[in-house]
Amino acid sequence: MNSNHDYWDPAMEGLGRAELEALQLMRLQRTLGQALKSPFYAARLKQHGFSGPMERLEDFRRLPFTTKQDLRDSYPYGFLCVPRDQLVRLHVSSGTTGQATAIFYSRKDLDSWSDLMARCMYMTGARAGDTFQNLTGYGLFTGGLGFHYGAERLGMLTIPSGPGNSKRQIQLMRDFSTNVLHIIPSYALRLMEVMSAAGIDPKQSLRLKIAFLGAEPYSEEVRNRVQQFYGIKVFNSYGLSEMNGPGVAFECVEQNGLHIWEDAYLVEVVDPHTLEPVADGTVGELVLTTLDREGMPLIRYRTKDLTRMLTGACGCGRVHRRLDRIRGRTDDMFIIKGVNIFPIQVEQVLMGIPEVGGNYRIVLTRADNVDQMKVQVEVTDRVFVEDMRQLQRLRRKIAKSLCDEILVTPEVELVEPYGLPRSEGKAVRLVDERAR
Repeated sequence: MNSNHDYWDPAMEGLGRAELEALQLMRLQRTLGQALKSPFYAARLKQHGFSGPMERLEDFRRLPFTTKQDLRDSYPYGFLCVPRDQLVRLHVSSGTTGQATAIFYSRKDLDSWSDLMARCMYMTGARAGDTFQNLTGYGLFTGGLGFHYGAERLGMLTIPSGPGNSKRQIQLMRDFSTNVLHIIPSYALRLMEVMSAAGIDPKQSLRLKIAFLGAEPYSEEVRNRVQQFYGIKVFNSYGLSEMNGPGVAFECVEQNGLHIWEDAYLVEVVDPHTLEPVADGTVGELVLTTLDREGMPLIRYRTKDLTRMLTGACGCGRVHRRLDRIRGRTDDMFIIKGVNIFPIQVEQVLMGIPEVGGNYRIVLTRADNVDQMKVQVEVTDRVFVEDMRQLQRLRRKIAKSLCDEILVTPEVELVEPYGLPRSEGKAVRLVDERAR
């Protein structure tokens, strides 16, 4: 067990299992009482016969699930549990796939979220006096502000650089000795390309030591590439706006699963079809209940994110359980020739091939009522200048490696470096043209 000085919040991070579950029950009871103040839960819980109190922690599985569609249907104020004059923050989803969703925060909610983020970063070795550069979007996106407030709470010099403008990002890193980064995986790969083209070796000319990657699923192969190029430790983070934003779960120095903060969230993993609990170690859909939110608590929220609970104790000494990295989302999966495929399976293969660059795209089309899958792959400068026979050999190698993993042989198109579209936000890895 770590000594208390290794914890940002010893009272919560150092709890034993029995103490943690007692705290969860107490906070769950308080959360249910708070939730009943909202129009949505007042009706939904009454409909399911809940009158409280909840005497045993396991009894919460009798409560109904909450879905993204519920949030959309009740937009904007149907989940609100406090008077509007007690709200200090609003985040709204983009609504690109349907009606937008709104998440509200009280002052207490923001303070709790900032503490969780400081706890996450401290756990990886970030400390007061470090320089933190935040290369993600601000505004309605929760990732930027979540890390920003947590970094300031921890005591780091915080640079709100936002995404894009790579040359300026590098200059800021040099000028202010940045040693901690927050960056989405696809932009970390993009920045590698920019540095390589400029002849910059970050291990020699920068002082980076830690990077936090999140906001989009990425493979262990991508983590390894980023760690090796920058000479840093990369830590996986997980969050979603419905649960505050980032800071729901985070890797510790062991880099072996993400500790989910069970004093703030009640966690379940269920079969996405039957909605029954699955055994630890089995992949299913993550379901979360907030335990420390007053403005807009959520009960048994179906995240649609696919993961599993890891078993065994963590070497860091915390008993907060660990999630495996997110495998994808239930709505990310696509079917080709009867095979279920997730984009991250393709990434795992591609990023393990040295000749492959940092960008790729999966394009799904339909011809004569038959679905087709093409994988467009950028290759490195060195490979692209080789003769046609070498390129054809690489194309066949990629196709075979993909088939071994996904059991379908896609068409592989090799693309010159920087030949695929870039995005300053989340990378677009899947283009489905079948319904057009």
